[in-house]
Amino acid sequence: MAVKKFNPITPGQRFRIAVSREELTKGAKPEKSLLGFKSSTGGRNSDGRRTMRYRGGGHKRRYRIVDFKRDKQGAATIQSIQYDPNRSAYIALIQYEDGEKGYILAAKGMEIGQTVTSGKGALPETGNCLFLAEVPLGTFVHNIELYPGQGGVLVRSAGMSAQMMGKEDRYAVLKLPSGEVRRILMTCRATMGIVGNSDHSLEIMGKAGRMRWKGWRPRNRPVAMNPVDHPMGGGEGRASGGHPRTRKGFKSKGAKTRSRTKASNSLIISRKNGGVIKNK
Repeated sequence: MAVKKFNPITPGQRFRIAVSREELTKGAKPEKSLLGFKSSTGGRNSDGRRTMRYRGGGHKRRYRIVDFKRDKQGAATIQSIQYDPNRSAYIALIQYEDGEKGYILAAKGMEIGQTVTSGKGALPETGNCLFLAEVPLGTFVHNIELYPGQGGVLVRSAGMSAQMMGKEDRYAVLKLPSGEVRRILMTCRATMGIVGNSDHSLEIMGKAGRMRWKGWRPRNRPVAMNPVDHPMGGGEGRASGGHPRTRKGFKSKGAKTRSRTKASNSLIISRKNGGVIKNK
């Protein structure tokens, strides 16, 4: 992977930094049987009220049905690696021996023609889906389940990975990308390797129009609002409005919001800041 810089022949290309999509299969089209419809909400809920600011517009997208469970036994061959407009990671089209096709997250180093397997007894190789009980210590995994059979919910973004730190009783100890160390049942599944498209974080849009194409509207600073619009609004000149707050008046920027009585606190060994969770 590499990034591309452009000559400033237009204002939008002056600061543009794009990801070189050499990994993608040229001419590959989405599998029609794995496409779904995805309607744009514009940040509105079912009542039509705006629940998320700065969303709206954007290009139409077709949803790719990605197999996060990987519960089908047997070997599958990678047919192509494709772009997915709904996520930062690339996806790989695989075909099983019985002809069934599916999409999975494309791991770093995946190639067309490579064989991937899932289930008990699979080798700890890139792209294979294993139970955490069979993952060797020190290896990197992604697409991790929190509950057996749920499907992967952790570590799915571009360039992300978690490291297997150890095994305790019926739990596996994983270090997540945030730095948090937590226990997960060893009967949960995870996919070997690092998520591809690791240079995604280096991409710079270059102009406001590209953000509008992605469905993001301009963001306004709270201190520039009126008091009726935000707790940080109002004041004369550049008065900040006091301590940083959310729209509902709660403290932000470092205030702890996690419940002390949350059930999963006992599974977290250390948080991303190095603090240890203690049940009270």
